[in-house]
Amino acid sequence: MEDILASIKKVIAEEKGLRVPAPPVQQLDEAMLPQADEDEVLELNEPLAPPPDLGPPLMDEAVADTSRHALESLSAVAAAAPAPPPVNPLEELIRELLRPILKQWLDDHLPGIVDEHVKREITRITGRPL
Repeated sequence: MEDILASIKKVIAEEKGLRVPAPPVQQLDEAMLPQADEDEVLELNEPLAPPPDLGPPLMDEAVADTSRHALESLSAVAAAAPAPPPVNPLEELIRELLRPILKQWLDDHLPGIVDEHVKREITRITGRPL
């Protein structure tokens, strides 16, 4: 969950123009490089492509701030949440017994359920039955 929150914060920061600069490229000492002829050496002192122009931000700054604060409060609550209680051995046994039954039911029924919902949604969006 923390990875997702970090990704969302990064996207919001990029939209706001607070891009994190790329870490500096470590300069190699010539002693670290294998010996080669000058004709075989490829110099990479210049960037290969200019950075893309992202255009104006997609969100208003106030909306981004509101979203950022909401995500920060979610992150704080998630970090402060108590650890889950220890697992009851009986519950664990029941879960292990139900897992293959549930898997079989999902294998048998889930594709049909998803297909039906997709068809209904396509019909709703296009106005034409499939």
